[in-house]
Amino acid sequence: MRSGQWPARLAAGLLAVMLLALPSAPALAGAQQYEPLAASVRAALHEAVSDAAAPTLPISDVSDRTRWLDEMSARLKGRIPDAAYRTELLTSIHYEATRAGLDPQLVLGLIQVESNFRKYAISSSGARGFMQVMPFWLKVLGREDDNLFHLRTNLRYGCTILRHYLDIEKGDLYRALGRYNGSLGKPEYPNLVRTAWERNWAWTPTRLAAGEGPLKSN
Repeated sequence: MRSGQWPARLAAGLLAVMLLALPSAPALAGAQQYEPLAASVRAALHEAVSDAAAPTLPISDVSDRTRWLDEMSARLKGRIPDAAYRTELLTSIHYEATRAGLDPQLVLGLIQVESNFRKYAISSSGARGFMQVMPFWLKVLGREDDNLFHLRTNLRYGCTILRHYLDIEKGDLYRALGRYNGSLGKPEYPNLVRTAWERNWAWTPTRLAAGEGPLKSN
């Protein structure tokens, strides 16, 4: 992320206060804007949302795999009481985020801001589901029968779209998040996502916490 684009500590503090109200707040519209895509890009995105492999938790270390799921499940319990459903959702989030080359904790923060983990959330602009995906993507990718309220379908689209925007912005997360929300150039949404990510979903693998070097994921 480029330096100098995040507001000062005071603004971050105000955003943190705003986040405390999110459990009862409406979905923040994830109004991705339609942009013509080159045929090669459209084909690549179509392929990216087509894989139907069963989700797994791609953390190679068994103890860390268990710890991640237990910790994130405890943090999500207030929003999703059903333990089995929390496990399914968290496993799918980690799988889809990792598959798209995204930090799963970032995706958790984005979902908190976008829909507050409401599967059937609909924004005023028509964005749908956990990651507030705009329906025009179904037509763009030639998959008009896909259901954006289906858990894994929504996560697959959302992660693929964010990855696409990151590629367009050459890794600039600030601008990619702005594109995702349809508010490119405005600081409010990227800062809300980063605050949610850091305050509520930050997590460090055991070996990194112990200073033993990076832990590889499959």
